Amino acid sequence: MSSLWWSLRLRREAASVPLARRLLLGAMEAAGADPEISFELSLALTEACANAVEHGSGAYRVTAYLEGDRCRIEVADSGPGFPAGCCADAAGEQPEEGAGRGGAVPETGRGLFLIESLADHVRFRNRPGRGGAVVSFDKLLKPVPADELASAS
Repeated sequence: MSSLWWSLRLRREAASVPLARRLLLGAMEAAGADPEISFELSLALTEACANAVEHGSGAYRVTAYLEGDRCRIEVADSGPGFPAGCCADAAGEQPEEGAGRGGAVPETGRGLFLIESLADHVRFRNRPGRGGAVVSFDKLLKPVPADELASAS
């Protein structure tokens, strides 16, 4: 599989979301990624971009790396960042009960939960000193055969 990366600085408007998604799908098709995995990553990217548009301020940045058999995506905005207790941080703390994803506010955090369910590894963090939120996630580009999954358990 080929290796490539791209980065976009996008305006914080709804029309920017499909642009990022189309670029990702085109890059993944060119790299020979599994179509179902491409769709899952494009959906996760759509959610991350929609969060940046809704909660960020100013422009936001989308960066994608396709290296070997893995795709890594990062979406960074310059808004207020994640609220305290919303997401597990770099120290490994768990979110507070009822906060963010699936908590007491039903419309809050669904996109973050969806990203977690579609990607192999996910990290939500705030940018120290600069402000803003960063959502990073990655996924293998080829499906793992069922016999390998069974032997891993």
